[in-house]
Amino acid sequence: MTPTRIAFMTLAVLIALVGLFTAAAAREPHLSLFAWGLFVFGALFCLSLVKRTFDEAEGIVPGG
Repeated sequence: MTPTRIAFMTLAVLIALVGLFTAAAAREPHLSLFAWGLFVFGALFCLSLVKRTFDEAEGIVPGG
């Protein structure tokens, strides 16, 4: 895993945690929905970075 991916994964984890804590503390449904969206985005982005790393290790070319 490259240092750039590690940095982006760290940022995505922070975004996901902020979303999770905000969703837990939200009293309005719109804020809660936005916070859950942040959490889902962060989690899926991390998983896509891990998938991309393993695909490169196996030699799979994206889009080809």
